[in-house]
Amino acid sequence: MTDEIKYASAIELAQMVRSRQISPVEVVRHALDRLDETEPSLNAFVARNDGASLAAAREAEQAIMRGDEVGPLLGVPVSIKDLIDVADMPCRYGSLTMADNVPTEDAPSVDRLRAAGAIIIGKTATSEFGLRGYTESLVHGVTRNAWDLSRTPGGSSGGAVTSVAAGVTPIALGTDGGGSIRAPCALTGISGIKAQHGRVPIHPPSATPTLAHVGPIARSIADAALVLSVIAGSDLRDHTSLLPSLGCMAAGDRIDFSKLRIAFSPTLGYATVDPEVAEIVDAAVKQLQSLFPNIDLVDSVCPDPGEILATEFVAGCSARLGNLIDTSPERIDPVVVQAIEEFRNYPASRLANVQRERLEHRKRLFHFFQSFDVLLTPTTPTVAWHIGPGIPPGFEDVPVWVFFTYPFNLTGQPAASVPCGYTDDGLPVGLQFIVRPLEEELLVSVAGTAETRLGAAGHRPPWPPQSNPATG
Repeated sequence: MTDEIKYASAIELAQMVRSRQISPVEVVRHALDRLDETEPSLNAFVARNDGASLAAAREAEQAIMRGDEVGPLLGVPVSIKDLIDVADMPCRYGSLTMADNVPTEDAPSVDRLRAAGAIIIGKTATSEFGLRGYTESLVHGVTRNAWDLSRTPGGSSGGAVTSVAAGVTPIALGTDGGGSIRAPCALTGISGIKAQHGRVPIHPPSATPTLAHVGPIARSIADAALVLSVIAGSDLRDHTSLLPSLGCMAAGDRIDFSKLRIAFSPTLGYATVDPEVAEIVDAAVKQLQSLFPNIDLVDSVCPDPGEILATEFVAGCSARLGNLIDTSPERIDPVVVQAIEEFRNYPASRLANVQRERLEHRKRLFHFFQSFDVLLTPTTPTVAWHIGPGIPPGFEDVPVWVFFTYPFNLTGQPAASVPCGYTDDGLPVGLQFIVRPLEEELLVSVAGTAETRLGAAGHRPPWPPQSNPATG
């Protein structure tokens, strides 16, 4: 497979298909060949869609030959995280308790991707119900990072991000309930967007409906923005999604950056960050000062809301699993079982207090963004760590280790991650952008322009891999 196809953007591939430079059948075959090549090492996919994807590619080819009006993603291969329904494909949610679940209809986001011409090649791995920021489950085992097979891609969208980084597909759909798009994107050197809560409808409902987002994963903000413009828009099956759809968003220069008030917070006031990550992020922010002249250093943004996130997330998983925790614990990730058993020992007042604290957190962030248009932070406090522990070493004693992402699931406002540099060991580091509620156009413009200026996007992991999976 040529690198021209393997690492082409979704925008480039769609243009090549429309102009008949390449057949959509050839594009999909390239993606399936790359999946064959990488899957034994990455373990990123839990289900494949070879026959149906090639049939869809042949239909796309016929549409081009007829001169039909076609969608913006015609012929572009995409993967779907296994927390999102695809008709007639298994959707196990990373759980043996859902082993026999085969949906009969597409989730709204999947339906819209198909309508735009995208071709689904498979379902990607997740942790059970997305609870863990480490992609491992009893369904599929451990997923590995394309940059170093001895390391994790994080999670819970770990299968999606590592396969996009490895050149299987240019785009993927993931979910983000506490950072599960942005954090693994940072750990694998690619870009992802969590739009406004409800901007992309979710059906069937997530286990964590007040936290969860469906969103795009890509090797550039431009591709992610295109996917977001396709999947956004209301759906009556999701009462939180009754927001206007988005236009075709591009990472352009329509915003006057000189007037933006931008805050950079290296810790938000509570996070511990690995020194090399902190240094790389600080250097990236300094590099952006020529673009964004009004960047203020802000030491403290809010108290740590990790307990709020952890309690709400585990409560949702507990409700979804119900009495299976008692009757079939052997079919559930032991980490999930332990978290739910601990949650069940809390007094009822704990959940009520958490709801009150979440409202206070939202109010605090609302007031913060009265003074600033954009907030910059590291995306993760560490780089990808070695396979084994589900939490990065040194972060075992905090409620949730992805300090920088979950505050904005609790508020629901848009956020994105872009790669901003690499460690001496060649591991990616991410920079996060957060904007006020409903301002995705500003987010895409700022993050996309910064991504170009930083020049860290588009780097390719070494392949064949330089490390042996058996050593991880």
